[in-house]
Amino acid sequence: MSTPDRRTLIADTAIATVAASGLRGLTHRAVDTAAGLPTGSTSYYFRTRTALIEACYRRLAESDLADVDQDAPVFCLPQTGGRAPDEHGGGGGHGQGAGRDEAATALASVIHRWLTTGRERQLARFELSLEAARNPELRSGLHRAGLGARARAAGILAALGAAHPERSAEILVAWTDGILYDHLAGALATTRPVPTVPELTATVRRMLDAALAPEVPERP
Repeated sequence: MSTPDRRTLIADTAIATVAASGLRGLTHRAVDTAAGLPTGSTSYYFRTRTALIEACYRRLAESDLADVDQDAPVFCLPQTGGRAPDEHGGGGGHGQGAGRDEAATALASVIHRWLTTGRERQLARFELSLEAARNPELRSGLHRAGLGARARAAGILAALGAAHPERSAEILVAWTDGILYDHLAGALATTRPVPTVPELTATVRRMLDAALAPEVPERP
């Protein structure tokens, strides 16, 4: 197994360990055992617990962005100008052929994946985020990992004609995190089933409409 493959295996196993056992269960030895690696392998590649957690941040961000690229590829293309699509589709620029309905369907598919087959990763992400809030050494790593998600969200909103895609992306990411948290660890985790893709599509469409609404200027 090559070095990059082993690093990825270790990061994925560490993420699964955090999801199952929390931060207290994350040790180099536990990851070695779960990954089926010789004792000392994890500490060889990630000498400290902080380095191991930062590897988790990077891997989580990489995996989440790969999901978005897979389910919403048309919105992840670089924009080259042209008329932005209207709210149902149409329009002219490169990568701008799909509208809000298509974007809502694509993003709902991503969120549904994160609530089902990707559930473990999202639980680990919430756990690791809380650890970064308590540990200043980890905050920069979490911050760097989070920038990719916001940049991708801004690109999607720019493709849909957002006047201020970066500001709108902050709202969209926050709403998405709220949906994930509520259904995975919050009040809805044990009281409601995971929403279907059509249900999530309707919710995401409302989110997009709100994120793309013209901003009301503040009164002087």
